[in-house]
Amino acid sequence: MLSDGDTLAIDGQVRSYNKIIEGAGRLLITAFAQKIVENDEHENPNQIQLTGTLCKAPAYRTTPFGREIADLMLAVNRSYGKSDYIPCIAWGRTARFASGLNVGDHVQLQGRFQSRVYQKQLPDGTVQERTAYEVSVSRLTLESAAGAPLAEHDAPSRPGYSGALQ
Repeated sequence: MLSDGDTLAIDGQVRSYNKIIEGAGRLLITAFAQKIVENDEHENPNQIQLTGTLCKAPAYRTTPFGREIADLMLAVNRSYGKSDYIPCIAWGRTARFASGLNVGDHVQLQGRFQSRVYQKQLPDGTVQERTAYEVSVSRLTLESAAGAPLAEHDAPSRPGYSGALQ
């Protein structure tokens, strides 16, 4: 029996859909749990593996602190002709690798779900704090249409990283 505060692991799917909130379209991301599994306390429970098609050109940039970032939008097909659109972010050398990818490329990625707070400057000059939910990419593989790996890149591991969903 589960209790408040228990660590939970699920096997399932990540799904997305658009919803109008306060007059603006928002991409909502949900986890569709297909089964609850026992959590191995020695394994990071926040893991995701996705295979799909890039549906937007990667947006490569550097932060004010000089860190390289690439934003990706991955279309993941599911049953009945539906697709989910999952925002992903790659950092450092993985971002540089991602910047060379094109719309329509088939990729497989591994990473973790994360949330992060950022500041958005609005047209009137005011700054609004927002939260982004996305997959932080740790491994990115370019695949052929048949699914064979063509090129791949691993992010360097970070000591002390727990991978917890914030």
